[in-house]
This record gives sequence, structure tokens and C-alpha cells, in this order.
Amino acid sequence: MPDSAHEGESLLFLTDEQLRKGIEAMFFAYRGFTADPDRILADRGLGRAHHRALHFIHRVPGTTVNNLLTILGVTKQSLNRVLRTLIAEGLVTSTVGERDRRERHLRLTETGAALESELSRVQRDRMRRAYRAAGPAAVTGFRQVLESMMDDETLPQYEALRDKADRGG
Repeated sequence: MPDSAHEGESLLFLTDEQLRKGIEAMFFAYRGFTADPDRILADRGLGRAHHRALHFIHRVPGTTVNNLLTILGVTKQSLNRVLRTLIAEGLVTSTVGERDRRERHLRLTETGAALESELSRVQRDRMRRAYRAAGPAAVTGFRQVLESMMDDETLPQYEALRDKADRGG
């Protein structure tokens, strides 16, 4: 009968082969995770960068361009290209800040919110199936692994979004 304490210890001594299998599983899982949204976006001439922007504008309505730059970790030039497209397609609005007129605040339009909802739904459905198949302990463990892989500078951003969601915001 396996001893859970010893099973946990064995995880401290992962072989290169076990790690390689995990890396490959992550590559293929990511491909599956993005496949459905990629198809939906391709029909509109959009890509993953647009999806990420839509996701975080939805999560933080009224966010500034600078905040979105920090969250996404992209250059200003690449984000501006993405935002120009999203605004031109009527998916995002950009308004000048009331306190600081140099700031631009971003919100999803009704059409943008509908697209974001569709993209999130297909990803939630996929994750829900996977979580149900893996069970509660695996769900917690998976999240812990992902959080442990985050860079020190991005972990606080993730935690702030997670905590906001936990408070119902």
C-alpha cells in the first residue's frame, strides 16, 4: 500500500525523463487549450494576442493601457497594434482618464464582451472536463504547480487578479 508521505518525497527526485514528459504534456495541453479560441478568433481575423487583451480588459474593466502592458508583458508597439485592431473592430473602447488625461482606459463593448464570453466559455468547458476527470486533489496540485512556475514579478499580478475574483470582483 503506497504511503502518501513517501509518494510526496519521490516527487522531489524527478528524473529528466519525467520532467521531459511533463514539458511535452504542457506543450500539447496548451495547444488543446488554445485550439477552440484560435478557431473562433481566426473567423474574425484575430489571434491570441487579441484574445489575451480581451481577457484582461474583461477581468479589469477600465484598466489603463500601462496596466495592460504590465499584465501582458509585451511592448507598447505590439499592444498598440492589437488595441488599434480591437477598437477598429468595435470590440474595445478607449477613453481619456478623468484624473490623468494622459491615461487611456479600456473597456469591452457589448460585442467585445460577447466575444470574450464565447472564448472563455470554450476554455472553461475544456478545463471543467479535465478537472472533473482528474479529481479535486489534482486540480489543487495543478494550480500549485502553475503558480510555482510563475516568475517573481508576475506572481503578484496573478495573485491580485485571483484575490479580486475571490472577493467577487
